[in-house]
Amino acid sequence: MTDALLELHDVAFAWPGQPTLLDIPALALARGESVFLHGPSGSGKTTLLGLLGGVHLPARGSVSLLGQSLSALSSSARDRFRADHTGYLFQQFNLLPFLPVAENIALPCRFSALRARRATERHGSVARAVAILATQLGLDEGLLERRADSLSIGQQQRVAAARALIGQPELVIADEPTSALDADAREAFLTLLFAECRQAHASLLFVSHDRSLAGLFDRNLSLLTLNRAAALETP
Repeated sequence: MTDALLELHDVAFAWPGQPTLLDIPALALARGESVFLHGPSGSGKTTLLGLLGGVHLPARGSVSLLGQSLSALSSSARDRFRADHTGYLFQQFNLLPFLPVAENIALPCRFSALRARRATERHGSVARAVAILATQLGLDEGLLERRADSLSIGQQQRVAAARALIGQPELVIADEPTSALDADAREAFLTLLFAECRQAHASLLFVSHDRSLAGLFDRNLSLLTLNRAAALETP
C-alpha cells in the first residue's frame, strides 16, 4: 500500500507452549485511513494490538510503524516510540481512578515529550489542549478537576478518547471501546472520534466484534480472513 503508516509482513505469533495464534501474511494501514477489524472473542484481536504497539514481538516477520521496524528497537525504545506515535482507547478505558480528569487526559504528555510539544504548539499549552479536547468531545470544562471514578461510563469513555488523541499521535487504536454503550450513545461517540481523528490527520484502527459498525469505516477487515492460523483450524 502506498503511503502506508503501518505495515505487517509475514507475521506469526504464539504464546509459549501454545499453537500459533496469528499468522498474517500482510496488513497495511494508510495515513489518515479508518479501518474496522472484526473477529470473534478469542480470535487474537487484542494480541494483534499488542504486536502493533510493540508490547509483543512476532516470532516471525515484521511490524513497522512510520517505517520503523518495532523488532529493531530495544524494549525501552519501543515504549518511547509507542508513547510518541500511538494513542490507545481501551475497552475498559484504563483511566487512573484517583486522578482528576485533566491529569488523565494529559497523561500521554508526561510520557512523551513529542506529544507534549505538539499539544503546546497547537494549543499554547498542554493544559489548554486538555480543555479544548474535553470540550470537543462533549465534556463540560467543570468536570476536569473531578476524579475519573466519579464520572458516568459515557463520560469516562470521552476522557479515554481525549487521552488517546492528545498530542496528535499518528495512529489511534481502539479496542472494543463502545461495548458498554447503547446504540444512540455509540453513534454519537463514533461521530466525535472520527472528527477528532480527521482533525489530527490520524489513522484509526477500530477493533470490535460488532459488525453493525463496519459501514462507518473506510475499510472493513476480518481477522479470521487475514489470519492463516485461523483458516487451518476451520474444519
